[in-house]
Amino acid sequence: MLNGTSAHPSLLTLNFGQMTEIKYVYSVITLLGFLFIILSNCAVISTVALNKGLQEPMYIFISVLCLNGLYGSSGFLPNLFVNLISKTQSISYAGCVAQVFCIHTYMGGELAFLTVMAYDRYLCICNPLRYSSIMTLTMAFKLVISACFFNFLLFTVHFVLTIRLPLCGSIILKIYCDNWSVVRLSCIDTTVNNIYGLFITAVVIVLMPLLIFISYIEILIVCVRASKDFRAKSLQTCTPHLITITNFVINVLFEILLHRFSPTNLPYELRTVMSLQFLVVPPILNPLIYGLKTREIRVKLMKLFFSKNSDITTMN
Repeated sequence: MLNGTSAHPSLLTLNFGQMTEIKYVYSVITLLGFLFIILSNCAVISTVALNKGLQEPMYIFISVLCLNGLYGSSGFLPNLFVNLISKTQSISYAGCVAQVFCIHTYMGGELAFLTVMAYDRYLCICNPLRYSSIMTLTMAFKLVISACFFNFLLFTVHFVLTIRLPLCGSIILKIYCDNWSVVRLSCIDTTVNNIYGLFITAVVIVLMPLLIFISYIEILIVCVRASKDFRAKSLQTCTPHLITITNFVINVLFEILLHRFSPTNLPYELRTVMSLQFLVVPPILNPLIYGLKTREIRVKLMKLFFSKNSDITTMN
């Protein structure tokens, strides 16, 4: 219901559907998942931060990717947990638009950082002699800052266009707030929002994956002409990044298909799980992929863990 002084509802109702029937089971899963995301991503970030040997561009990019996963999860999972243990499933208007901004900048940031990482792999494999002189730590930080600035600028415009809209409804069709769910509640014409939304989709969902694809085409061409050992080393270097890209793009495509076609013939629980993939799966898998697949990080993690355990044993 709209209050007397605002064009926005004070509270928005979230659509948890049948999830409330076993909400305590979901709340435990959510809490455990969030704790795992925090611990695993912080482990990778701290390992890179505490080891000077890992303070190279590739590991800086991995840390930023994990940091982005923490950012996106923090904007969604705590609110999900609170709603699951509450009698009513709702969110304030301010909390909703803040979640919209967080989720969309997380998604844009993930693809922006993956694009930067693809460029890094391209330089490393296709221009190995010039790599050290081009991809310095200074250049790495410039690329990260540029990606962050571009991403936040792109979605800040989106955010401003959304919060200007007066809302006539108060029911969000999902268990979280995204831009479309808020815009559809508007009382006025949303053509400008729709056009800018298509522009963002073209930039984030089309342009960035295209740049990644071009980078890997160039890498593939070099690998085909190179020795067997070079191909094996290149594959080992690129595998974690390729897994991460594939995982995230597929999950985002799930969300786009659900948004565009709204397949009501699918069970509610399946639709809900599919809509959560891009928010939950990458922050869980990324630290596992890079922690297990990247030898240098894996070794440092093991040393960090076992050295602490040995210190505790010695003290006892």
